[in-house]
Amino acid sequence: MAEQKSHILVVDDDDRLRALLQKFLHEQGFLVTVAQDAAEARRKLEWFVFDTIILDVMMPGETGFELLESFGDVQKSKVLMLSAMGEAEDRIKGLEHGAEDYLVKPFEPKELVLRVKNIMRRQSLRREKERLVTFGQFRFDLTTSQLKRGDENVYLTSSEVIILKLLAENAGKPVSRDELSAVMSGSGVSTGNERTVDVQITRLRKKIEDSEGKPLYLQTVRGAGYVLYTGKGMT
Repeated sequence: MAEQKSHILVVDDDDRLRALLQKFLHEQGFLVTVAQDAAEARRKLEWFVFDTIILDVMMPGETGFELLESFGDVQKSKVLMLSAMGEAEDRIKGLEHGAEDYLVKPFEPKELVLRVKNIMRRQSLRREKERLVTFGQFRFDLTTSQLKRGDENVYLTSSEVIILKLLAENAGKPVSRDELSAVMSGSGVSTGNERTVDVQITRLRKKIEDSEGKPLYLQTVRGAGYVLYTGKGMT
């Protein structure tokens, strides 16, 4: 299977620069889509998910800053602003609006590529971090379903993985016995009932708690079920 190329959206009203960026980035192995203004960019954003957005500041109609303001936090973290305005206050304005980086025209194409790759690398690290649930000395990876205490792997049975994964996905929020039981039943690993859930919780506590009688992480919420408490507050 061919490796999927990273997809970049270039938004710039300068026809020559837009074409040059498209050609250069394509030669660097990226999939490139272009837009000549904010309106066209919005249409492209409805159809595609982009790894990075290269966004010009000064465009006719809606400016790059105005388009950026309409983005959510995740989208903003993908944006590299381009501008001929190199004053410190202009760069600060771009970053204050939520852009990940700011590059002043004219620029070296190689520098642009390096900045784009850095944005993508930071995006990847953020995604990895979001898939790790940390509590005390433990780290549970939602992708691999692996539990670690420091650098040491902690063995989990299939049933324990199912229980811990659901609790970790809802860290800080109580999960009812019914929900836990339904997930276990649906997995085919266990018949799943409230008694089975309680048994698995007890086994998990033996592996992650210093004292089963006074659990710090895997707590019982009276009338609501169980909660994995990470120390980041409960909701």
